[in-house]
Amino acid sequence: MDQSENHPKSYDRRRTLEIRPLDGEMIKPAELIDIQGATGLSLAARRLYNRLLANAFGPDMGFEGRDFCIPLSELRGTHAGNERISDSIEALMKTVVIVRGIDGRTTRVQLLGGNDMVDSERRHGMLTYSFDKRLAPLLRESVVFAKLELAALQAFGTKYGLALYEALSRRVRLHHVFHEDFEVDAFRNLLGVPEGKLPSFGNLRQKAIDPAISEVVKLAPFSCTIEPCEHVGRKVTKVRLRWWVKSVDEMKTQWEARKEQQAELFPAALPEALIEGAEA
Repeated sequence: MDQSENHPKSYDRRRTLEIRPLDGEMIKPAELIDIQGATGLSLAARRLYNRLLANAFGPDMGFEGRDFCIPLSELRGTHAGNERISDSIEALMKTVVIVRGIDGRTTRVQLLGGNDMVDSERRHGMLTYSFDKRLAPLLRESVVFAKLELAALQAFGTKYGLALYEALSRRVRLHHVFHEDFEVDAFRNLLGVPEGKLPSFGNLRQKAIDPAISEVVKLAPFSCTIEPCEHVGRKVTKVRLRWWVKSVDEMKTQWEARKEQQAELFPAALPEALIEGAEA
């Protein structure tokens, strides 16, 4: 696969860190979506990482040695203590992933660098954190990204659904590209399926792929299908991921249904960004 296939053109050719997110959304560089090695992360850790990325997002992420601060209360949410925060931060610090840069070269980086989350009993104050210095130049040169709805990120109930949503959000903005083929092992990695888990394609489909599609269809402004596209004997060796943007009417119906179930997560009206994306 050549570099143009790894990083197809998106609608906006500015550097990713120069993009200004709209209210209710975050920008996530593609380099932090299509990664290898994050299969051990829980849904809670993935959510927390997105919070940290959204809080730090901007040109400063492209410079080594920068610290960022966020109130612990924003990370804690409705939980009384910091145990989940502490566990997730430790998991992120221990997770070393392979990231592909715009030039096609890969780098091994820690997802999260140093921080001051030492006392899990601390009730108030700020968390100060940083990212691996090797990540900074990759993000500085990034030009491909996903726009993620904050309400949707909180509404996903499985890490497989969240991973599929992010992967599709990174792809749905690409010009004249509506499907992508994956080796089954690569697709397992994309969804975050741990090595050795769900070994048969039937199990993978039942426990990971179908639930992920179901969540995406309910929460995202796009739909998708995932079907086998290559076999060796009876074994599925490749799958094809297809995607398309929903109509405005479909999104409005979906939005109202989700508001009834989780009103505290959703603004009063469908975001203009979603409407513009559907009409583009």
